[in-house]
Amino acid sequence: MNSDLLFDFTVDKAAHTIFITREFDAGLALVWEAFTRPELLDRWGAPKPWTARTKRMDFRVGGRRLYAMLGPAGEEFWSVQDFTAISPKTNIKYLSGFTDRDENIDPEFYGSENNLDFSEADGITTVGITIKYKTAAILQMMVEKGFREGTALTFGNLDELLKTAS
Repeated sequence: MNSDLLFDFTVDKAAHTIFITREFDAGLALVWEAFTRPELLDRWGAPKPWTARTKRMDFRVGGRRLYAMLGPAGEEFWSVQDFTAISPKTNIKYLSGFTDRDENIDPEFYGSENNLDFSEADGITTVGITIKYKTAAILQMMVEKGFREGTALTFGNLDELLKTAS
C-alpha cells in the first residue's frame, strides 16, 4: 500500500471554487466503481463516526442521487446530486445541493457545479475534483464547516475500502 498518495485541496475564493486532487492506490475500474455504485459510496462517503446512506441513485445523465450523512446522535443532513454528464471511467459532472429526505431542495444551497476527472498511471488512480459554488458565502460556509477535513477523512475511508477490495 502506497502511503505517499497526493491530497491537494485548494480554495479559490475569487472564483467560489474548491479544487481537490487525490491519488488512490488502486486501479481505475475499482475507484470508478467506488464513486458510482451506491452500496460502495455508502461504505466510505462520510467521515467517521458519521455514515452515508443512499436513499435512491439513478446513475445516468438526467438521473439523481438522494443521500444523507447520518450522525451518531441521530442527525441527518440530506443532499442531492443531479448528473449532467457521464463519460465512463473518465468523468462525472453533476449539480448538487442540500435537501431534505423528501427532496425539498433548498434553492439557496442548490446548484454547485461538480466536475470529477479520473485517470490512472502505474496502478495509481488520480481523481481531480472541481466544485464551483454559486456564491462566496456558500464557499465560505463549506470551508468553515470543515469540508477539507471531512474530505480527507472520507478519502481515508475510501483507501480502507480499496485495500479490502483489491
